[in-house]
Amino acid sequence: MTNFTILEYPDPRLRKVAVEIDQVTPEITALADNMLRTMYDAPGIGLAATQVDHHVRLLVADVSEGRDQPYCLINPEIIAREGEVVNEEGCLSVPEIFANVKRSAKITVTALDKHGTPFELEAEDLLAICIQHEMDHLKGILFVDHLSPLKRRMIDRRLQKQRRQGANTAHQRSATL
Repeated sequence: MTNFTILEYPDPRLRKVAVEIDQVTPEITALADNMLRTMYDAPGIGLAATQVDHHVRLLVADVSEGRDQPYCLINPEIIAREGEVVNEEGCLSVPEIFANVKRSAKITVTALDKHGTPFELEAEDLLAICIQHEMDHLKGILFVDHLSPLKRRMIDRRLQKQRRQGANTAHQRSATL
């Protein structure tokens, strides 16, 4: 199994819209398995193929406490929504940034599993939020896009500062070797 590199905002590849998967092949199954491993190791609760530079409509999620209830959704479509909830979200592609985002409280989604079998899932609470967040990635949308322009600018500045500090630390380490 392979761990993928997770793309980080503002990488333009995160803005690509994923294409539908025509057929669930062994390569798609392996992609799902590798995405789950990457998600667990990150650690995260959800990961969209877009985040690992595979622009197909595939996401994985596991919000269970034991990290033992993985979901694989291929070509997911939300067919029903109910209620609203505001929850603090973070993202593996936007490290160390958290913000409140409004989502549907309960959703019904149809998809194929990693074997190509169609299924319908009613999700609520954290699983519903996670699926909606990951489905946004498949459309080239990040959770920061749900925020006000002012909040996005603040996040951009914070991320730039973090990157500068990381680059300075790396430069200092290489200078001492």
